[in-house]
Amino acid sequence: MFKQTAGEKLIEQLIEWGVDHIYGMPGDSINSIIEPLRKAKDKIKFIQVRHEEAGALAAAAYAKLTGKLGVCTAIAGPGAIHLLNGLYDAKLDKAPVLAITGQVETDLMGTDYFQEVNLDRLFDDVAVYNQRIMSAEQLPAVVNQAIRTAYAKKGVAVLTIPDDIPRFEVGKEARITTNFSVKQELSPQLNDLNKAKVLIEQAERPVILAGNGVHGERETLLAFAEKIGAPIVLTLPGKGVIPDKHPYCLGGLGLIGTKPSYEAMQEADFLMMIGTSFPFTGFLPEHAKTIQIDIDPTQIGKRVPVDVGLAGDAGATLRSLTDQISRKEDREFLEKNQERMNKWWEKLEKQEADESEPIKPQRLVRALQQVASDDAVMSVDVGNVTVWMARHFHMTNQSFVISSWLATLGCGLPGAIAGKIAFPNRQVFAVCGDGGFGMMMADFVTAVKYELPMVVVVMNNHKIAMIKFEQEVMGNAEFGTDLHNPDFAKYADACGGVGYRVERSEDLLPSLQKAVMQNNPCIVDVVIDVDEAPMPGKIQFSQAVGYTKHMVKELFQEGKLDLPPL
Repeated sequence: MFKQTAGEKLIEQLIEWGVDHIYGMPGDSINSIIEPLRKAKDKIKFIQVRHEEAGALAAAAYAKLTGKLGVCTAIAGPGAIHLLNGLYDAKLDKAPVLAITGQVETDLMGTDYFQEVNLDRLFDDVAVYNQRIMSAEQLPAVVNQAIRTAYAKKGVAVLTIPDDIPRFEVGKEARITTNFSVKQELSPQLNDLNKAKVLIEQAERPVILAGNGVHGERETLLAFAEKIGAPIVLTLPGKGVIPDKHPYCLGGLGLIGTKPSYEAMQEADFLMMIGTSFPFTGFLPEHAKTIQIDIDPTQIGKRVPVDVGLAGDAGATLRSLTDQISRKEDREFLEKNQERMNKWWEKLEKQEADESEPIKPQRLVRALQQVASDDAVMSVDVGNVTVWMARHFHMTNQSFVISSWLATLGCGLPGAIAGKIAFPNRQVFAVCGDGGFGMMMADFVTAVKYELPMVVVVMNNHKIAMIKFEQEVMGNAEFGTDLHNPDFAKYADACGGVGYRVERSEDLLPSLQKAVMQNNPCIVDVVIDVDEAPMPGKIQFSQAVGYTKHMVKELFQEGKLDLPPL
């Protein structure tokens, strides 16, 4: 009679849960898992990354893009520690991820053995489920519970497996449990819906703030907005919920947002927050009546006082409200904001059309828009690149993935790798600054190895430019932000990919057009203007004061005076 080892049972269960690939690196304390993974390679693929952090970030991005479980693996000690940053990204962006880590053998635990780390304690904060497996019989039930919890709580599950356990046979006394998760549909209480209806119908200057929780409910959101005559402001994770150039869209909010969204919030007498727990509360209206819809009741009223909380699924709740309220006939506030937005687009279009050199980042984003398909996957890194993409890339039906709450540098390339694995027939871009790409650039080789055609666009200004901007706003002289970069195009060639170096505006669009036609991973290394600061849509007085202090310090300490682009 065939007997399964615990390692074989683990891989079998992953396949039953629909997992078709794992990101990671092999090593001594997980070799007893890697071997059954090798035997099942026709059903589940092992994606060997060059750094475990890239594997965890890719798993998180895969979960964000698809809603399916992202899986990564690492050895005990150093490998497990390297996973942490990507796992925290998944935690904060509420993405279901399973991390499988090795551990020293059970008889060596507690002896300060080679590479032994207290992984139970290490992962305790990041995980919604964190369990060390201590017997082959325990493994099947715990694996199912880990995955079920990751899905139900939209978070990270960690399984720590001592290296001897996967080699043991699973006895018939092992518990058999369910290998699927069950969803529930949450609806607000009728009393709360009635209170919300009253506030909505009293509103004269309503604004909607839509976040990540509204993805997939575009038509529902637009039907509600049309009925109450409200413009829609998008959080960064909510970018793409509706097209950026839709008549009801005012773009983003905050330092990366638009001036019309700021002005609408200042004038609003009613705010509807949907699927977001927006952290930058200084940009929200102070005296507006506020309703918050969230599937997680603990998020309601977490950052700002609300008048009514609706705990439920965003789409179902909006449909219920839309059916109950009467159409608002007065469109004056909406039309006023639409006029402002049209003027804002005119301003941005002038910036995007600037063909001066060094190349303006806005010009680069316009060229990217010209080559990106309607369903492209846009994996955007953190830094100034976030501002340029959030403000100037006009989403239609593309997928937009980023590290939104942790905002970790280096997420762009792993996100593109995950995007191409998730959607092999779609165009995939990683849009990175030179700082973010430099952190994870080793894994460009991973894209080459697994033949994942993608375009990595590097905004290269030899600076950690956002930090430069932050220092200047604080009134400080710039320090520690210079980068010494290689020629990223030559690096792409050396890795077996294709590289294009762009220093002149006339070469920008042709290089991107060539890159999207390649069947290999490409890097388009674009030298951009280092002095182009990502100015907020609305400049605060304190920021202007900070710039003034910065200019004085530059004059007296550095003997120069470069006026910032206020």
